Amino acid sequence: MSEPDLDIPLNLQPDPDDLAYDLDTALRAVVGLRATVPADAFTAETLGTERIGSGVAIRGPGLPDGLVLTIGYLITEAETVWLTTNDARVLPGHALAYDQATGFGLVLALGRLDLPALELGDSDAVAVSTTLVMAAAGGRARAVETKLVGRQEFAGYWEYLLDEALFVAPAHPFWSGSALIGPDGRLIGIGSLILQQGDGAGHRADMNMVVPIALLRPILEPMLTTGSTGLPPRPWLGIFVMESDGGLVVGGLADGGPAERAGIRAGDRITGFGDEEVSEVATLWRLLWLAGPPGVQVRLQVARDDATLSVRVTTSERSRFLRTPLMH
Repeated sequence: MSEPDLDIPLNLQPDPDDLAYDLDTALRAVVGLRATVPADAFTAETLGTERIGSGVAIRGPGLPDGLVLTIGYLITEAETVWLTTNDARVLPGHALAYDQATGFGLVLALGRLDLPALELGDSDAVAVSTTLVMAAAGGRARAVETKLVGRQEFAGYWEYLLDEALFVAPAHPFWSGSALIGPDGRLIGIGSLILQQGDGAGHRADMNMVVPIALLRPILEPMLTTGSTGLPPRPWLGIFVMESDGGLVVGGLADGGPAERAGIRAGDRITGFGDEEVSEVATLWRLLWLAGPPGVQVRLQVARDDATLSVRVTTSERSRFLRTPLMH
């Protein structure tokens, strides 16, 4: 996973004269992040062994110096983490925690970061159409002036669901772990994905899905102190599901995961969960997480070729398949 060495066009960069805060100071809080993952790690095949993105130094009551917030898939199972400041200083980091439910990840710099840090803002208070700044590491040349274009549910095919995600456009091309900065100069979200949306006339618009900072506040303290949110883990199937032609299609399976062990195959169509019909990814994940703790057995209704099957899957806890961060 790598980023091309390209700058954002000047016409897309934010104008500091239009902002109520010091843009250059805020952008110094955004650092480059490079993580390496062992080739035999569980997520190596899907996410790669070298992961490159950004993170943002954050501050607040009780937070340690050198704390960096990023998107968690960059640091999942990381063996090493390196942070690069805008003035080209490189420091090692330690992957403190990754929350699978929200997608947030925390890194602690193992050395003096010596940077300004962003305060956490109020992502719930930002209205649609508000002008924002989305910034990757690299200063103004890696910052985009963007707008909040929507707030809505987001369901990911990898057993991920946000009741309300933030969507911004134009999209940032280096979105992974980028900082979404509000009109007051505070951090309101972390970049997760780039999405493509067509208008039916052959035109394509790109936007970023951003995890809102409101989801971090309730879990930040336990993530810092225990490495987890303290919330009960969710049951996990190890299945990648996509919506297609009004139904759900299995696009892939985690090697050795519960669904694969139960005999689910790529190409199967999931038509029901227990006695409930399902045709949306979000509905499937909600029903799964309501079924009980990891280890609970669930029943999937599956259409394969011309047959309809009822497949029982004994769920697991996703984190048990992952390497824990190395202590430094």
